[in-house]
Order: sequence, then structure tokens, then C-alpha cells
Amino acid sequence: MNGALTERLALYVHWPFCVSKCPYCDFNSHVRASIDQDEWRQALLADLAHEAALLPNRRLESIFFGGGTPSLMDPATAEAIITAAKDHWGASDDIEVTLEANPNSAEAEKFADLASAGVNRISLGLQSFDDRSLAFLGRAHSADEGLRALQSAQEAVDRVSFDLIYALPGDTEEGWSANLDRALNLGTEHLSLYQLTIEPGTRFATMVAKHEFEPLDADPSANLFELTQERTAAAGIPAYEISNHAKPGAESRHNLAYWRYQDYAGVGPGAHGRRLGMRTVRHKKPENFLSAVGRNAHGISEEEALTAEEAAHEALVMGLRLAEGIEPAPLSDRFGGRPIVEQASVDRMIGHGLLEKEGSRLRTTPAGRLLLDSILAKIAA
Repeated sequence: MNGALTERLALYVHWPFCVSKCPYCDFNSHVRASIDQDEWRQALLADLAHEAALLPNRRLESIFFGGGTPSLMDPATAEAIITAAKDHWGASDDIEVTLEANPNSAEAEKFADLASAGVNRISLGLQSFDDRSLAFLGRAHSADEGLRALQSAQEAVDRVSFDLIYALPGDTEEGWSANLDRALNLGTEHLSLYQLTIEPGTRFATMVAKHEFEPLDADPSANLFELTQERTAAAGIPAYEISNHAKPGAESRHNLAYWRYQDYAGVGPGAHGRRLGMRTVRHKKPENFLSAVGRNAHGISEEEALTAEEAAHEALVMGLRLAEGIEPAPLSDRFGGRPIVEQASVDRMIGHGLLEKEGSRLRTTPAGRLLLDSILAKIAA
């Protein structure tokens, strides 16, 4: 790497393969009994080299292995990517290297080897402590298996996060409070706590249309959200983003790069990236990705230049998810000098107690976080 380091960079590596059908995505066709690890290692390294050539003089602060079932990646592949990324860019001494993992036994057995390869943070998809809820969510692991995987992760690396999903049909404040107690006593410094949302085109949307279950109403869901904020803050793990909670200093640096609208390189099938005002997308189907790498030495299927207006709106949407909020003036300067918020609308939201200002920073209040989408629609310039 040559030249002076100028800006921070995050790297997202997408591993497309799953070992079982996924209820949340359309990667079911990517289920594989066996994978040619050498072939995929070389393809990912070539794709990485392409991004590195277009993003010189950066300091790499985080790497995130996500996607289908990235913990099934050969540790040698993970190590090769980590080493190459550090060689391409200058890396922080305390670089964060996260692996997203499902809590089944086959994956948990690899945690120690992946840690030896350079992974120092594991994000574990527990999703529930209850077997019936896991079955409803379409998960293959049991609650006991999830807790064993959590123990394995904590033994392998110092930094572990896990996620839970709440506001399921029939959830009550008493029941969710008991789940929060359990989560907060498991010794992790980061929790991702998501409300169940019914997105169009998903299995859950089909189930609702067939009257197989009734989603929790808005008012009980809001009460559970408020309970979550209060309990995590009292435990010293406050929300730093709408659904993410951490002890001070334990926030996910990689996800902060997204929300603070920094550049990030996306590598691997289906990976998205943001590079120098461009939105990048890789071929999603593994075979198409490999063919593209063979032809072009990269797997890009789409590159789109964002207008200043589009980029400013994305930065606003991302930034107001954070508890720290945004600084409108510097963001405006960054995206051509146009205001990114309509001041009269901001003033009205402040008057309604939904936004607040502290110095040059603008952020949502606790009440405003429940209405973020509506606020954004009103204040965006």
C-alpha cells in the first residue's frame, strides 16, 4: 500500500452458501452439500483486489463476514481474505473482524479455528430462547443448541453479540421482560433486539394473508419497544441505534460505518457496497459471480452513481437511526451544499417533542424513535 492514509474503510464479505433453507431470504438455491473452497478463495481474493485498486490510501477499520452461512467458510479462506485486505489497505491495530453465525453445532465447532484465522467478534443469530418461537421463526436450531453455541463463541473470542426477535404474536410485557433479563445476564456487551416486521413478499406476509397468525398490534409493540429501551439503558447497554444496544465502546464499528454513511467495499456474491459516490452490487447467483470474476476479475453486476440528493437522503435516513443523530451542516457541505433537512419541519418536530438539538447535532427523542419513518418523510429537504 502506497501513499498517506486519508479515510476510514469497512469491508463486507458475502459468503452465499447455506446448509439449509433460509426462511428470510431467497438463497434457498444456494444450499450446497460441498463447496470448492480453493476456487472460492481465489474468486473472493480477485474481487477484493478489484475493490482495493479503486479505493487506495484507506485505513481498514472493520471486516464483516456475512451472508448465507459464513461460519461454514474454511478458516483458511477467512484467513486469506483478512491477510489480503490488510495488505491492500492500512489496517487499524484494533481492527474489528466480525463473523455472522447461525447457532447450530456444525458451525459452533469452527469458532475456535476461525478465531485463529483472525476473527475477533462473533454475531450470533439466537433469535429466541423458546423452542416454539424458534419453530415459528423457521429456525433449525433449538434454544439449548443456541445457548451452547453462545458459550462456544464466548470461549473463542472476546467480543460476542447475539440477536433476539420480539413482538411475536402473543408476546406480553411480562414474557419479554423475562427474556430481556436472561439476555442481559448472559455476559455479552452487545445485543441486537429486533421487532418482528411483516415485509411484503416474505413467508410471514404469506402466513398473515392466509390468516395463519395475527401480528401483534401497534400499541403493544410500541410498549415492548419502550420497555426494551428502558431495561437495556438501566443495565448499562443503551441503544446506540434503534435496534442495537451496547456498552460504551462495544458498539459494532462495522455497522457504524454504514449508519455514518462512510464508504464500504462489498465483495462476494450478492454483496452491496458504497464506493466514492457509487452504489455497487455483485452478481447474486454463485455461478454468475464466478463467471464474472473469470471474465472481468471482479463480480460486479451493477454500478450506479448516486446523485447528491440521493446520497444526502440516504445519509439522513441512516444517521437518524443513531442515538448520536446527525450534524446537518457538515452533511450538507458534503453533498453539494444543499440543505438536507427542511428547517421549518424540523422546528415543528422539535416542538412536538420528537426531535431535539444539542449544539449542532440533531437527533430523535425516545418518542421520536417510534415514529422515525414518519419524521423522515416530513423533514427531508
